[in-house]
Amino acid sequence: SPMRVIAVPVKSLERAKGRLSAVLAPLERAALTLAMLEDVLDACMAQPGWQTWVISPDEAVLEVSARRRARPMVEEEPGLLAALHQVEEEAAGADALAGVLGDLPLLNPEVLASLLQTLGPVVAAPSDSDGGTNVLLRRPPQVIPPRFGTDSFRKHREAAAVHDLPFATVRAPELAFDLDRPQDVPVLLSYPGRSRTRAACLEMGLAERLSLTSR
Repeated sequence: SPMRVIAVPVKSLERAKGRLSAVLAPLERAALTLAMLEDVLDACMAQPGWQTWVISPDEAVLEVSARRRARPMVEEEPGLLAALHQVEEEAAGADALAGVLGDLPLLNPEVLASLLQTLGPVVAAPSDSDGGTNVLLRRPPQVIPPRFGTDSFRKHREAAAVHDLPFATVRAPELAFDLDRPQDVPVLLSYPGRSRTRAACLEMGLAERLSLTSR
């Protein structure tokens, strides 16, 4: 049977979401990161025929992942790119590898399924905030090198063009939205539908706290 892997890289909880540090205490940022991971895992674990691996240096992240029956992988070297290369080595021989960022709180099983079912060697979902890549699906995993961060979506598209590979873009609010900055919180709260991340934001009274700091 074909091996298909969804890999979710997650930073250490101490380092996660630094841009929210003006509003959130470290423990709150950690709680928010874990809530987003659970939302992402809800979508990933619902995909038949796909294994979900979570790669992180953080014990709490790996515990949550193991409890959800995802495969926990201890990150050997810091940084998103190193994590993805580690996953690639581990997934050698896989038919398909999808890198899904762990901070996509609107992700749901249907939208992720539609991306995973999109045909072609390279399928990607751009981030709204910085031209980054929120999801990168490669069949097989080595067809182009992974890039992450600002403007990586364009780099993925150009790498596919250099190798004469078809490149499919999947656009949906659920794929494009990553919670990274204070101004992302109101967007999340205005979005219809329930999520663990939304519940965590409401519990922390984030909307009120943000409106106070922005005055």
